[in-house]
Amino acid sequence: MDINESILFERKRGDCYKLLSACFYLPKKEIYLEEKVFEGLTLLLNILCPDAAIFSAAMEETIQKYSDEDLAVEYARLFVGPYELKAPPYGSVYLDGERRVMGDSTMEVVRIYEKAGLVMDKDFKELPDHIAVELEFMYYLIYKEAEALEKSEKEKALAFGETRLRFFNRFLSPWIPPFCEKIKEATDNQFYIGLADCLSTFITNQTRN
Repeated sequence: MDINESILFERKRGDCYKLLSACFYLPKKEIYLEEKVFEGLTLLLNILCPDAAIFSAAMEETIQKYSDEDLAVEYARLFVGPYELKAPPYGSVYLDGERRVMGDSTMEVVRIYEKAGLVMDKDFKELPDHIAVELEFMYYLIYKEAEALEKSEKEKALAFGETRLRFFNRFLSPWIPPFCEKIKEATDNQFYIGLADCLSTFITNQTRN
């Protein structure tokens, strides 16, 4: 694989993270379908992780069974509350050993964001280690690494690559399997079961690679 093919491959990997991130915000069925989120994700995963593509294709099929209200209610029940969160979408709950948000790992994540040149928007209402934010950060790091390689800025690309690996290995991949298991244990909604299987399979594949 030459450098251009490698860059293209990495951009596809980044796009997978971006599309998976979109699935963990409050669901908008019409937008998902208009933007062909699941179709696009399946096309990418067929190249990068065929085992996960099975589940993204299932998501495209099963979302048709549910109304926006159905999806929103289940999203809130799993990830928002107001009472017990069935599947807390925050890394610190799993990484810090005390099942609480805004733990030590959250502060470390914020420092990594800032070192990479990012600051959390004050109007953004989610916590820094929310699953959607961390997946989007992976997209950002891969995009910046690929951009630097295109410009032959090797040191810059190396720095983004090292940050990506550290963030993935320390702050993302360890908590994805238990998080996805909690989703599957807590719901019979086929869309969210498919999402959990898709994310866990993709992340496990990235761990091996």
